Amino acid sequence: MLRIDDISFAMEGRPLFDGASAVIPDGHKVGLIGRNGAGKTTLFRLIRGELALESGSIGIPRGSRIGGVAQEVPGSEVSLIDTVLAADTERADLMAEDTDDPSRIAEVQTRLADIDAWSAEARASSILKGLGFTHEEQQMPCSAFSGGWRMRVALAAVLFSAPDLLLLDEPTNYLDLEGALWLENYLARYPHTVIIISHDRGLLNRAVGAILHLENQNLTFYQGPYDTFARTRAEQRAVLAAEAKKQDLRRAHLQSFVDRFRYKASKAKQAQARIKMLEKMPSITPPEEAARTRFSFPEPEELSPPIINLEDASVGYDGKPVLRKLTLRIDQDDRIALLGRNGEGKSTLSKLLSNRLQVIDGRINRARKLRIGYFAQHQVDELHIDETPLQHLQRERPETPPSRLRPLLAGFGLMAAQAETVVGKLSGGQKARLSLLLATLDAPHLLILDEPTNHLDIESREGLVDALTAYSGAVILVSHDMHLLSMVADRLWLVKDGHVTPYDDDLETYRKLLLSSDKPEKQAKAEKPRPVTREQILTLRAELRRNEDRLEKLNAMRDKLARKLADPELYEPGKAGEIVVWQKKYAEVMDGLDRAEALWMSAQEKLDAAEAR
Repeated sequence: MLRIDDISFAMEGRPLFDGASAVIPDGHKVGLIGRNGAGKTTLFRLIRGELALESGSIGIPRGSRIGGVAQEVPGSEVSLIDTVLAADTERADLMAEDTDDPSRIAEVQTRLADIDAWSAEARASSILKGLGFTHEEQQMPCSAFSGGWRMRVALAAVLFSAPDLLLLDEPTNYLDLEGALWLENYLARYPHTVIIISHDRGLLNRAVGAILHLENQNLTFYQGPYDTFARTRAEQRAVLAAEAKKQDLRRAHLQSFVDRFRYKASKAKQAQARIKMLEKMPSITPPEEAARTRFSFPEPEELSPPIINLEDASVGYDGKPVLRKLTLRIDQDDRIALLGRNGEGKSTLSKLLSNRLQVIDGRINRARKLRIGYFAQHQVDELHIDETPLQHLQRERPETPPSRLRPLLAGFGLMAAQAETVVGKLSGGQKARLSLLLATLDAPHLLILDEPTNHLDIESREGLVDALTAYSGAVILVSHDMHLLSMVADRLWLVKDGHVTPYDDDLETYRKLLLSSDKPEKQAKAEKPRPVTREQILTLRAELRRNEDRLEKLNAMRDKLARKLADPELYEPGKAGEIVVWQKKYAEVMDGLDRAEALWMSAQEKLDAAEAR
């Protein structure tokens, strides 16, 4: 178990922990929550030993491996699959070991079998696929991918290495909905201890069984997922608020007596007694309710429907369609979530609707006075890091005095201090709120949001839900945040196989279908065997080849040991001890050979069955 015992730590003179303690039992999945800047990431660094405690201790079982996502996978020429495989250092070292010692070879082969090394490539490929990489992309070098995609590779690597204590800091920030749902399911089945820093309410409800709350420099452990924690906190606030009210009435009553009779001789003793009671009365302070960030979206005027109409339209790049035959309509009161795996065309559709791409053929008609707001994560990254939020607004509104711009910033949680701070020194959440403000500044009739909740804490996400619910314009949402989608969207569009079609089931059905690997379309028949893809065939063939290579090595070693045992010189007087050693080595190799043959037969059966389909 992980034991945090009475720790204290300050960063640049600001106390983050003061006598904080917690115990995380082995195998628990725990969500670490707290306000931005409370010290969650610092706690991870303390657990890893990167920072020194001022007092207290953090205890981890001896020999436990701690794993976390690197800041970024280098843009090397190593393929994605090999990068992930290298994360299991024991397997990599054993596979690279070159020895002629029969005993050592037997030990290596036995250990490789124990750690299931021969299925490693299939496991690594499965993790990469779950995080959005096709079989072809897995063979490509890391340098071919952007920083955000390399973060997915880093996540895949740490999941593959399966540390005893897995520390994940906002792991869904670089994932789409499908990748986030896959990760939830993977973590729920992970065999070791996991601590996750996250503001994703869905993940905190489905992937963890406990919440570790960092507040007021202390840690409190709550059993149950996030919603249970939220209810518990609300109940605590209600009970303590009632007790505080009663105590205030009692305090007022005592103080009234003291004020009336303090200087009256006949009541002096009673007054003094009540003064002592007041001094000893403990203060009752209910848990502070988290302040929800408010967003103030300006209201657009109403336009005649539809505001956008597509007729048999196709869109893509360099004349090559990505999406075809689009016949869609958007009205000003629509709330639409785009579903579909990465690479299917959700961003392409968003760019078409926002007039960033033109149709290749067909027609798109927009209302004449239509204003469109567009938010995407890349826009957050393109803010001017050496300018303040106020200067960003002044660029958009050069004729408006700063006194009228500051309230706009405050409406997005950027108060006076942040308004004058250069963007490079703002938090990720503050940058995201500034980008949201810029996207909605002109009171758009249509607001297109591509992953708007990245870097927003839970309170800010709830504030965004409130703002979108009250907003009178149309909304197109692409997000991995199931809670946001379920609270805002009333229509679902599935982007798949070059087409965009209404998805008539609900989000929970879509989630279950993704996790069961069924097709989201209703035409999918559960009773029919699913066709085996070329990617699966290639993976099974690679596994079979690895088992064949292993059998070849072990057979060669068996023959070598058999020749040694058949050598008459081995049986000369005085060599009885040596005979025992060689017989033991032979037995170890034969045992390894039995295991290898079983694995080979299993791999051959899987391949035969797949090719038969």
